[in-house]
Amino acid sequence: MISQAATHPFQIHNFRAYWAARLSMTLAQDAMLLVIQWQAYNLARDAGMNVAEGAGQLAIIGLLQFLPLFILTPFSGLAADRFDRRLLGLLTVLLQFLCAGALLWGTWVGEISLPILFAVSIALGIARGFAGPAFSALSPNLVPKELLPTAIALSSISWQVGRLVGPAIGAVLYAIEPTLPYLGASVLFTVAFISLGLVGKVPQPAMRKDQRPIGAIVDGLAYVGRNKMVLGAITLDLFAVFLAGANALIPVFARDILQTDEIGLAMLASATPAGAIVTGLFFSVRPLKTNVGPKMLWAVGVFGVATIVFGLSISLPLSLAMLFIIGAADMFSVYVRQSLIQLHTPDDKRGRVSSVSMLTISASNEGGDAFSGALAYAMGPVAALVVGGVGAIVTVAAWSRIFPVLRTTKTFDPPDDLLEGGVKRDSQEDLT
Repeated sequence: MISQAATHPFQIHNFRAYWAARLSMTLAQDAMLLVIQWQAYNLARDAGMNVAEGAGQLAIIGLLQFLPLFILTPFSGLAADRFDRRLLGLLTVLLQFLCAGALLWGTWVGEISLPILFAVSIALGIARGFAGPAFSALSPNLVPKELLPTAIALSSISWQVGRLVGPAIGAVLYAIEPTLPYLGASVLFTVAFISLGLVGKVPQPAMRKDQRPIGAIVDGLAYVGRNKMVLGAITLDLFAVFLAGANALIPVFARDILQTDEIGLAMLASATPAGAIVTGLFFSVRPLKTNVGPKMLWAVGVFGVATIVFGLSISLPLSLAMLFIIGAADMFSVYVRQSLIQLHTPDDKRGRVSSVSMLTISASNEGGDAFSGALAYAMGPVAALVVGGVGAIVTVAAWSRIFPVLRTTKTFDPPDDLLEGGVKRDSQEDLT
């Protein structure tokens, strides 16, 4: 049961256990992902590939993680609405633990190769495809509605702390011994499994029993399509981050442009989440209350400008500063977007709507990694980021006109006619 007397999410046992599980899982994920990218890029370069061809291998890594997410996300969202979200999360953690074990063994015996890294990337894509909707849809079931924006900020902090510390753990442990990052990830996935198991049974609304699976998926997609607030917020992130994927090219910039080592790599990989954590901590103390839509648009614009400067930089301190700003701006956008999506979506549709949101996040992150790698292969890494940053700024300008509701949204409060089961038929036009 949700404690209605709680004044902060951390006063609720289930949320504390959930938060610890998400933090541990993200730490392990990002430690593994950075090492996978680093191993893939170095294997390519040591095999005689040039910088562009090495970046192409990173594009393949991103694509192989994105494709399973793209294919499975509609079904994983349905699963998060139809089945126990906690159990679904446990299964995804278990699959990721097995991936870490496979990479640990392959690195230990000296048999790690591009095909193995590609195969594990596919499995991780499958696991993350189901984990995203399950974890996102579970969070609102753990806290009262009035604490949800704070819970979202705290949940985002756990994700961003994982993104900050995870790459640092992976890079530093890899510099000591290449097997250690995967051993550490295995331990962290174990902690995540135990923590999520400590979450007690939480209320979850039943789906309509007369609705077939395909109809339920279509129903969730239709809701996103007709709610312009949700659609605009989701797709803004999709196109902006897809075009301006600086993080995907960090191994390229670390080795061949800034010419740093694994410690420099860890610093670069951690700078973006550091900015995000500072922003998330601020919002966990002082939640945003006014002009939320316009501020989100401005944040994405700053994201694009910082990406351009990072692409042009040949100075490690300047590059770190720009990545910090990128993370802060992205976290600002994430905080506003997730709060709007969760508060403007009926609980019985949150799994499917979260799956659409996670699909766009995956398209912008893993799909964006593939796009940035391919663009770097075609025109070089510097030009790729400059073009991507300009594209993000153009996206903001376009979305402010295509979805004027983003410019006019002042608070997180949903419209009065948003019911538990959806939007009143005679009031749907209010959301267009």
